[in-house]
Amino acid sequence: MLNDATMGPVIEKAFSRGKPDAVALEISSPGGSPVQSSLIGARIRRLAEEKNIPVIAFVEDVAASGGYWLAAAADEIYADPSSIVGSIGVISVSFGVHEFIREHGIERRVYTAGQSKSMLDPFRPENPEDVARLKTLLEDIHGNFINHVKTRRAGKLPEGKDLFTGEIWLAKRATELGLIDGIGHLKPMLKDRFGDKVKFRRYGVKRGLLSRFGVQMMQDAVQGIEERAAYARFGL
Repeated sequence: MLNDATMGPVIEKAFSRGKPDAVALEISSPGGSPVQSSLIGARIRRLAEEKNIPVIAFVEDVAASGGYWLAAAADEIYADPSSIVGSIGVISVSFGVHEFIREHGIERRVYTAGQSKSMLDPFRPENPEDVARLKTLLEDIHGNFINHVKTRRAGKLPEGKDLFTGEIWLAKRATELGLIDGIGHLKPMLKDRFGDKVKFRRYGVKRGLLSRFGVQMMQDAVQGIEERAAYARFGL
């Protein structure tokens, strides 16, 4: 999963090496941690404003939820006709297994200091107060997401349209709704804007020798599962 610690140095390099006419973001992400999306987006905006460099996002397969948060950090957003865009919402996913452990004669013992320390414990029946508390958290995070989109897409979003239900759209409809600026691909668009002789410098996260043998991929997969589990209660 994307995080600011990994992406930060790459983003800094893209803005700082030479004097780029623009920084282009290639985005293909269905979402992730709301905090990491916010941190990466804030870093992009800070560097863009400090160095007065325009940022253009190009959506590949998907820019949904946290992926769209990142896209909205750009000054302009373009996508392939079949790209998926949107999902401006927050989701919480969990399971209730208290009946299962009861039927199998399993006794779970939990000791806490703090009334809400075991909030939403999947091994206990749902507590309405805990659910209400979680919904408040989700609504607050959703509000942050909405404010970010409204700020970054100011003047482009239509009046009277509720775009913040978690719905997704293909690029054409997303353009009509003001969520992106149009249909287009990175190289032809930038050549059209900056000339055929424009030079592209690609920046990405470098992987070591062991990653070629799948070691890093396995570590990333495990880390991704752990992070996904940690943010399952409230993620983008």
